[in-house]
Amino acid sequence: MSDSFQELIIKNRNFLKDSIRKSVDFSKTEQNNGVSAPPIQKPYPKNADLIDLVVEEDWENIFNIPLARAVKHRTSHRNYSDEPLSLEELSFLLWATQGVRLVEGNNTYRNVPSAGCRHSMETYLAVFNIDGLQKGVYRYLPLSHRLILEFKENELEQKLINATFGQQFAGLSAVTFVWTSIPNRMEWRYGPVSHKVIAMDAGHAAQNLYLACEAINSGTCAIAAYNQEYVDELLGLDGVDEFVIYLAPVGKL
Repeated sequence: MSDSFQELIIKNRNFLKDSIRKSVDFSKTEQNNGVSAPPIQKPYPKNADLIDLVVEEDWENIFNIPLARAVKHRTSHRNYSDEPLSLEELSFLLWATQGVRLVEGNNTYRNVPSAGCRHSMETYLAVFNIDGLQKGVYRYLPLSHRLILEFKENELEQKLINATFGQQFAGLSAVTFVWTSIPNRMEWRYGPVSHKVIAMDAGHAAQNLYLACEAINSGTCAIAAYNQEYVDELLGLDGVDEFVIYLAPVGKL
């Protein structure tokens, strides 16, 4: 093993530790210097056509599954049927992974935890087979529980496969969740300590998706191996202030 390879391993191990917290001067964060917090939801054009999702106060009675069963049967699925997901089922998955319970000032309390309630993630959806939705790339608006169509794209299925280094199931799903991070939402409060917890937040959302899929007879398989620059460009992201952090195709079993 070369010295440079070993050095890279040690560097990345250190990323997993929280030692950095003891060396950061938190008085220098944007929050402690009076800078306004970044928007808690990515803005969209005022004249945009928004798509209402299904709003339910009683999801547990619609998709009722014992927690122990969901945990026991949770597994990664890479093969899906041709059956579409309903808009109600998609609404449930979005509620489970980023649904907002309460907004207080610059904080949103959601159905997944986030360090300091900062929630740096945005949820994009590559929609292939959802009843009532055209194929295309959508973005979830958690504050109003709606969707906005970002764009339509020729050969979107193949481009998602290309984006994940040939993993076919990324383009053969009913929908592929593509989570991005806007890191300044977290950096505003935590500065250089932000980046490990951003990755942890993505894991919280993905696990909720796995469990929610069990309740709708569907499956998912989170993807962490992807062509960063390719998929960022596909979504129209700058790759600096917003970039893809995780993907998860979902389909009926």
